[in-house]
Amino acid sequence: MLVVPLHDEVLLLQQLAVGNQRAFKKIFDHYHQPLASYVYQVTESVTVSEEIIQDIFVKIWLKREEMSRIASLKDYLFILCRNRTIDALRKKARHALQKAEVDKYLLEEAELATLDNPADVYRQWITEAVELLPPQQQMVYKLSRYDRLKHEEIAAQLNVSKETVKKHIQLAVKFLESQLKERMDPPILALLLMPMFATL
Repeated sequence: MLVVPLHDEVLLLQQLAVGNQRAFKKIFDHYHQPLASYVYQVTESVTVSEEIIQDIFVKIWLKREEMSRIASLKDYLFILCRNRTIDALRKKARHALQKAEVDKYLLEEAELATLDNPADVYRQWITEAVELLPPQQQMVYKLSRYDRLKHEEIAAQLNVSKETVKKHIQLAVKFLESQLKERMDPPILALLLMPMFATL
């Protein structure tokens, strides 16, 4: 993974350990795109890549108090990505590949521990909250976040203006934030609501 560590990484990890959201955002902004590109090269799926990167950063935030003890954040993130990518390949293999074709690869990586995946629970909460949106907002939000359509594509499909689409998405996100703010930390909620990898 060709990415240079942050020059103030030790300080950022110390700040993250005490819950500093700006430190979390700086770490996320620096590492998420290189990690997403790495995962995408292996999985060839934008959706899977996005979910894996979300899972990784949810884990970082939830275990933030332990982060100041990490010697190399870049290496730590890379290992987490490898673990989750292996899990994704295993799931893909069950559905699309002959088991024998992936067993060799998985055996070589068997020493890597599987990860807990609290982000799945959070995504389920978001899915449930999306179903509570007004019909038009719900449709626009789903076309944007689930089908990954651009604003102009949604506008053309629904015969509305781009500004109307933008307004629906803003209102939908605001509603989802209000519904879920008591159940999720703000950094996790923001992370899971943003369309991070639509351009991959």
